[in-house]
Amino acid sequence: MTTQKCGVVAVIGAPNAGKSTLVNQLVGQKVAITSAKAQTTRARMLGIALHGPVQMILVDTPGIFAPRRRLDRAMVSAAWEGAESADAVLLLVDPVKQRRHELEPLLEALKDRPERKILVLNKVDVSKKEPLLALAQELSQKVDFAEIFFVSALTGEGVPEMKDALAQLMPEGPWMYPEDQVSDASERLLAAEITREQLYRQLHEELPYDSAVRPELYQHRPDGSLEIHQQIVVARESQRPIVLGKGGQRIKAIGEAARKELSDLLGVKVHLFLHVKHAEGWSEDKEMFEEMGLDWVK
Repeated sequence: MTTQKCGVVAVIGAPNAGKSTLVNQLVGQKVAITSAKAQTTRARMLGIALHGPVQMILVDTPGIFAPRRRLDRAMVSAAWEGAESADAVLLLVDPVKQRRHELEPLLEALKDRPERKILVLNKVDVSKKEPLLALAQELSQKVDFAEIFFVSALTGEGVPEMKDALAQLMPEGPWMYPEDQVSDASERLLAAEITREQLYRQLHEELPYDSAVRPELYQHRPDGSLEIHQQIVVARESQRPIVLGKGGQRIKAIGEAARKELSDLLGVKVHLFLHVKHAEGWSEDKEMFEEMGLDWVK
């Protein structure tokens, strides 16, 4: 019998570097929400990737950035907690945007950490080779990376080779999760995340980052279908009509898209009910943080 191996890989990077997309690629299905909006990931979402006898627990950390508000501080704290005691810390860099003001503090914080560090340069599908190699060389002079990979999180190019190498780094030990489990996020939390993703996708720049989706009710009906009630929380009264749209069309479209994705993901019929609430200063609400899987950071 082949010996089982199991380890933790923390995926860190500047906001919007493609971390959630990469975790989804490694797992082989969607476990983390993706959006063109920076700082989409709020809590540490775990993806669970299998590679032969190896189980890799992928900690998809929120983008690490200079925190200003309590919500930001909680997200950054969650990110570094995700990196602690990992068997490998994977730094994902977007060579196109680079976001140097956010990348430099990360490199500084990483250089003295004890975990095995791996550099992953994303977007090889749209980047020229020479600048990519020059960037890899420059970054590896600042941090002692054990390995460097060039991938496209979007197309999957280079991901199998990287997954293979990561699997070899994992220590021997029993698997932490059942074979068919792909994430540790509860279905209730995942459902709220999927609605939040649609909120971002359909409202783009119209809705600021300080909106949240609150799970209210999550129950199975006698016919096997699922009834989900969620509250979309906005920080200003003026944002309510933006989410609702003319004649309620926008919230209806958000609900339909989220419901379809949830039905596909969970394999059951979903009845999704959304309503919008204005809550001034919700990002200072301890209960809201706990519902989003974040620690209350003073």
